[in-house]
Amino acid sequence: MDITRRIGLKIPAIRRLLDERDTLRAKLARAMERQGDSETSPASPYYYFNSSFDVEGVVLDHAAADLTPHEDYLTNYLGVRIHPKYFPGILDGRAGTIEPTPIPANFHADMAEWGAALHAVDLARGNFTVIELGCGWGCWLNITGVAARRRKLDVHLIGVEGDPGHIAFAREATAANGFRPDQVSLHHGLAAASPGIALFPRQQQAGVSWGLEPIFNAGEAARTKALKARTHDELTMFSIAQLSESFARIDLLHIDIQGGEAELIAGSLDILREKVAYLVIGTHSRQIEGSLFGTLLGAGWILEVERPAILAVDARGPYVTVDGVQGWRNPRLLPG
Repeated sequence: MDITRRIGLKIPAIRRLLDERDTLRAKLARAMERQGDSETSPASPYYYFNSSFDVEGVVLDHAAADLTPHEDYLTNYLGVRIHPKYFPGILDGRAGTIEPTPIPANFHADMAEWGAALHAVDLARGNFTVIELGCGWGCWLNITGVAARRRKLDVHLIGVEGDPGHIAFAREATAANGFRPDQVSLHHGLAAASPGIALFPRQQQAGVSWGLEPIFNAGEAARTKALKARTHDELTMFSIAQLSESFARIDLLHIDIQGGEAELIAGSLDILREKVAYLVIGTHSRQIEGSLFGTLLGAGWILEVERPAILAVDARGPYVTVDGVQGWRNPRLLPG
């Protein structure tokens, strides 16, 4: 150790900077090693996240041993069965295979999101109740539900989804992964801060588009036009208070609702503080991320995982190519 470093280590602020630099170097080295990159090549962007706990360790700790493939499904590293028809063109030909650990990512999420969701499982005691808003095929319901069941927790899965084909996938997937009907509550509708009616676009084949955006507060003329043209359906909006009414505590609320996250959070702070222990939010713009920071930090929540949305910049200006993710702990329900 040179004399400059020895002196620097005696000053707390400099020691902290040196430790952070060494941690970053080690992290990048591991990333390059896994990616097979040279020192001059960029590592996967999915290693560039911030966290207050060992995300990679959490993901690895939940790996299931001695998995057996099923001829009709792709099986992920937890043992969750996923039918290839849920993702046509992406999972074609992968039935009968077992997917490796999602480090740094797999076909639908990076390890920051995996780690945040599984961290919520680790923090649960006795029961594990999860609500997934924009649940699609029940991705995080099945993932965290299977992980919680393996930890001997009493599981209940609650999902909200606007696409009728996707909610049918969720019913099928939860059954295929061994959850009883009394453990699953699925709602064909949309999530909002308060009850009401919204418009949701139709698609011809379920699984083709996973980014359909609802229209809230549409005027009478717009609603009439959309329904007449058969481009949209009118769906019930469910509040978090409605969805959680029968439960004293929600161990994980996962939100991925294609741009409505900030408004939903801002309008639901009271019920979130009262009942929701952990939040994992898929973000769809840097503006949304900043708004969530202001709202949740101002309400006393603790940010534990954060990877910003990945952008591309060209003549159109900046646009999101990969959604971001945030993981938040409610210190009222999960102190310390």
